[in-house]
Amino acid sequence: MLSPIARAALLAFASLPLVVHAQATASSASPSSSSSSSADTGASGSSAAVLSPIVVTAERGPQPLADAIPQTTLFDQQDIADTAATDLPGLLQLAPGAQISRTGGPGSTTSLFLRGASSTQSLLLIDGVRVDSVSLGAPQLAQIPLDQIDHVEVVNGNVSALYGSGAIGGVVQVFTKDGGDHPPRFNFSVGYGSYHTQTQQAGVNGALDKDGNTTFSISLARSKDDGFSSLNPSQAPNANPNANGYLNESISASLRHKFSDKWDAGATYFQSNGNNSYDNAYGVPTDLNNLYSKVRQMSVFANGKLTDWWTTHFIVSEGDDRSVANTNGIYNGRFDTDNRQYTWQNDFALAAQQKLQVGYEHLDQSLDSDTFTAPDRHVDSGFVGYTGRFGRNQIQANVRRDQYSDFGGANSYYLGYGFDITEHWKATASYSDSFRAPSFDDLYYPLSGNPSIQPERSHSIEAALQYASNALGVMRLSAFQTRYSNLIDYEQVTPGIFLAENVGRAKVQGLEGSWSGHVGKTDVRASVTLQNPVDLDSDTDLVRRARRFASLAVNRSIAGWRVGGEWIVSGAREDSSGTLGGYGVVNLSARYNITKAWYVAAQIQNLLNKDYETAYSYNSPRRGAYVTVGWQQQ
Repeated sequence: MLSPIARAALLAFASLPLVVHAQATASSASPSSSSSSSADTGASGSSAAVLSPIVVTAERGPQPLADAIPQTTLFDQQDIADTAATDLPGLLQLAPGAQISRTGGPGSTTSLFLRGASSTQSLLLIDGVRVDSVSLGAPQLAQIPLDQIDHVEVVNGNVSALYGSGAIGGVVQVFTKDGGDHPPRFNFSVGYGSYHTQTQQAGVNGALDKDGNTTFSISLARSKDDGFSSLNPSQAPNANPNANGYLNESISASLRHKFSDKWDAGATYFQSNGNNSYDNAYGVPTDLNNLYSKVRQMSVFANGKLTDWWTTHFIVSEGDDRSVANTNGIYNGRFDTDNRQYTWQNDFALAAQQKLQVGYEHLDQSLDSDTFTAPDRHVDSGFVGYTGRFGRNQIQANVRRDQYSDFGGANSYYLGYGFDITEHWKATASYSDSFRAPSFDDLYYPLSGNPSIQPERSHSIEAALQYASNALGVMRLSAFQTRYSNLIDYEQVTPGIFLAENVGRAKVQGLEGSWSGHVGKTDVRASVTLQNPVDLDSDTDLVRRARRFASLAVNRSIAGWRVGGEWIVSGAREDSSGTLGGYGVVNLSARYNITKAWYVAAQIQNLLNKDYETAYSYNSPRRGAYVTVGWQQQ
């Protein structure tokens, strides 16, 4: 029977910005939150001079992007349309501090390293709902197609005080497509490209009544490719040299009804099914391996304004992760996770620009597997947050208590401060404490699980200088340090037997620069990160984390055309089996509006045909060209 480390490795081997708008854009803190404009936040100081979009993840409530104390990135619908990426990991490569590691092409096992944190130490939410595997402790990022996404927010840094376990490196929150206050509008697109890639997408959204009180959205998408051989045969001679294809079918839907100016309610649904052919370095060259995956999110919500100073939000949700592997048609592992979550959040307007937030969450997590059994996990959480402004001074304070049924409790906190130096310049600082709960593999996996281990801990400090204006957008330079303790490592106790123990220590220090805005009519998104992610026990770099990496995206509209390019650069990184060389990948995109309704879009990925690896011995896609034709009802 495989240990959790071996199983994670086998899965790896197996399948292994922001444009500043002229008008504020409303977003939701979760499916249960009402939309708000920047005027609703009562912001002052530098943000008043910057008509920036609204984000919600940095404080569990709406605020202008320029007001967020943690480093926050927004990818809106235009950013998603501009990128050459087709899935969430491809988009996240453009986020400050984010590195992506893949074990092959689309659908393969994918890891996010945010500010040097491990793949299990950054939290993914879909419409406010956890969808991670309770077994491995990480989400299936590669199963989130961009076709179903309205916008994405990324918060860098230690925010467990807002969201609980796993938010050490930060939080990625995906918001699926929502309806609009207009008559129903249909859209569809079809595409074809390299590796015999075929895509189809269709959707409809709008209002069901003339008053716009009931809105809805439905979107369906399918993508299929023949792929390429994931493993390099010179480094893994036992792997099957055949091409590893991928099929994804996804759906998202939403329904919202506004009962009055004070109450609204609705539901959201998202599901993505994947079938990925993968290589196994430890098999035989004739093996045919497949991993069937499912990520699903369902929620119902209600929002109400009980008084002029008290707003309440309810959400009942479920986030599922399904994973079934087979070799030569024989099933060899099934891991099904259910995350059932109940959230009640209350926002109290204490005074002008002073808000108190009090909430309670209950989380039930269960695993159904044919490999091992584990008791259900129950988590009761209470959180309190305060945000306020006093002249040029801005304060954010959060504290949270999570009580787990299987190992006890964990406390976390966040304290942030911002000071408006001038109308456009702002300085911020924060100190925070976070944790990551042990996964079920860590606790219960046969022979290696240890029910007595405790959560991983981290302490972070950050200081930043920000410039924000309508002329250039939002620029930010951040210095950060995170120290990790109680990290879960697997220590050998007898030959061939490893046991989970809290023995690891690590430190990540770095500088992070970002710019989302424009130069004239050209939209620009740029980021650069310099860091030293170090394992303090071995005095070596943490695997698959580069010390230097950067990205640049530029896009411009010209006479019916939208043209752009991306440049993603990484320095060398160490992996467990060898060194990964540095690389630079260039992607190009163009879109032409044939009429007001019809358009054609094209992308060239990896223009320079760079041969590179983001995981040792695993190939990455070479140069590819893709064309899409679409129609949008006007």
